[in-house]
Amino acid sequence: MHIADGVISISVAVATTAGALGVLAYSLKGTKEEEIPKISLLSGAFFVASLINIPIGPTSVHPLLGGFLGLVLGRRAPFAIFIGLILQAVLFQHGGISTFGANTLLMSIPALLVYWSLPLMKKIPLFLKGFIGGFFAVMAGVLLLTLLLLFSDQRYADGSFSVIRIVFLAYLPLALLEGVLTGFAVKHLYAMKPGLFKNINLNKEVVNNKDG
Repeated sequence: MHIADGVISISVAVATTAGALGVLAYSLKGTKEEEIPKISLLSGAFFVASLINIPIGPTSVHPLLGGFLGLVLGRRAPFAIFIGLILQAVLFQHGGISTFGANTLLMSIPALLVYWSLPLMKKIPLFLKGFIGGFFAVMAGVLLLTLLLLFSDQRYADGSFSVIRIVFLAYLPLALLEGVLTGFAVKHLYAMKPGLFKNINLNKEVVNNKDG
């Protein structure tokens, strides 16, 4: 879900860059040294997964991992996404420079929404938590992408085969697949290495987050 340069208007690019800075500030606040290895590991996973992409008009379809990052990293997810996007842009020219803020928001906000919704899912089995997180993160990203395109140019919504319609149809199967994979991944990791979730209690609610 990378937006290329020139797709969104200058005003939208500026606004999303400012928003991305705010999200990163929130994500970084209170980061502890012991969190760095986990953030680095999942930044690498996001970096590799997001390189598998199929161009669709002004954007691309690829695994997002937003739900997974939100469930494992919590509020640190945007930091991991930011690092992955920088590496993709520098090493593979994947995504745009002017749209870097927009791309950061497209993937960070869904991850944070999944993290913030954990208290509402405290009685749901782990697999279902993962499925909901993975599916919701993809569809939330599609909704954000739709809004950014509409604010930039109404022509993206014109016609029966509009860009927005094609993007939605392309991402729906991916959302279902990512939901299933996230469900299995979260359930397996929680059983094998619960320490990965020490700042996030998947069975109850968000805990140990006294850093603001």
